[in-house]
Amino acid sequence: MSNMSIDAVKHRRAFGRFMTLLWALVFTSSVTLPVVAAPDAPAADDGDEMPIALAIHGGAGTIDPSRMTPEREARYRGKLNEALDAGYAILEAGGASLDAVIAAVEVLENSPLFNAGVGAVYTWEGSHELDASLMVGDSLAAGAVAGVKTIASPIRAARAVMEQSPHVLLSGDGADTFARSQGLVRVPNSHFDTPARREALERVREERKVDHSASLDAVEPNWRFGTVGAVALDRSGTISAGTSTGGMTAKRWGRIGDSPLIGAGTYADNRSCAVSATGHGEYFIRFNVAADICARVRYLNLDIAEAGRQVIFDELKPAGGTGGVIIVDPTGQVAMPFNTSGMYRGSIDASGNRRVAIYADDPPAEAADTPE
Repeated sequence: MSNMSIDAVKHRRAFGRFMTLLWALVFTSSVTLPVVAAPDAPAADDGDEMPIALAIHGGAGTIDPSRMTPEREARYRGKLNEALDAGYAILEAGGASLDAVIAAVEVLENSPLFNAGVGAVYTWEGSHELDASLMVGDSLAAGAVAGVKTIASPIRAARAVMEQSPHVLLSGDGADTFARSQGLVRVPNSHFDTPARREALERVREERKVDHSASLDAVEPNWRFGTVGAVALDRSGTISAGTSTGGMTAKRWGRIGDSPLIGAGTYADNRSCAVSATGHGEYFIRFNVAADICARVRYLNLDIAEAGRQVIFDELKPAGGTGGVIIVDPTGQVAMPFNTSGMYRGSIDASGNRRVAIYADDPPAEAADTPE
């Protein structure tokens, strides 16, 4: 090879190394290069606050207005508003969506009106076995407990599993022991007793004595329903989801539903949405409801309202699955589809529109006041 050819090769190689280094710097040095906001997104320093949003549910099922006294309905709506206020205050102060979810869920866990924590349904044997789960959308970190009996706040136990253990799901006595090691508040199982849930158990037991194969819907319409949950978006753009339940009335043999199962009853991913589910858990497990909704948003580019509608009405309902979900996306939009006669629910979306509702025909959200 001539000297000229050798020199040409050296120049080409040197130029190639220079271009490789240049492109590497362009594509990997996002820390040093200025970030240009997308046309539809406000720049980080333009003075606008990032959106926040929160949605909650207290269970879906057969909710008959004719059997609901005005006083009892007011109690439900008041407790839903209290849960919304607890979670939203954290978001308004710049707090994390995970903290907002836990604050909202704990309000519902501590109320005898809902099937979670205090007010949890009874097992066939006459005790309480509680389930809960949490997931954070930025890291996909998750934690859950199932079949716990002595933890005052199952949703806090789920957080401890997520943050203080190498696991995602702990169950039964092991979960109770772990919670004790983390210093979580422990209570006797009788702490969760309520007269209304005891009466429901006795009705189911009596029906089973007469005909073990008979449907329980006429005796106890909501025997298979009952969950509380929350989904939230914080100012950092992180979404989170949490769900807590007492399970199914008269459940046996350590039955576990969808609520503590990541993907079935709870899911959160910043690339799509956050979901908390409530309904007949066996169907929500089989159809992997929460994750399916998020997958449709992420891969089919559906909005959350359509993704939720498809799963709850087109997939779940024809198979016999009943219930609903609450959904929030990274822009602060909220959807709350359900295929039952009612779902206890509330939300405050990115525009500040607030809604608390029970029945399918409840009025739409109240628009937030906007400055002129």
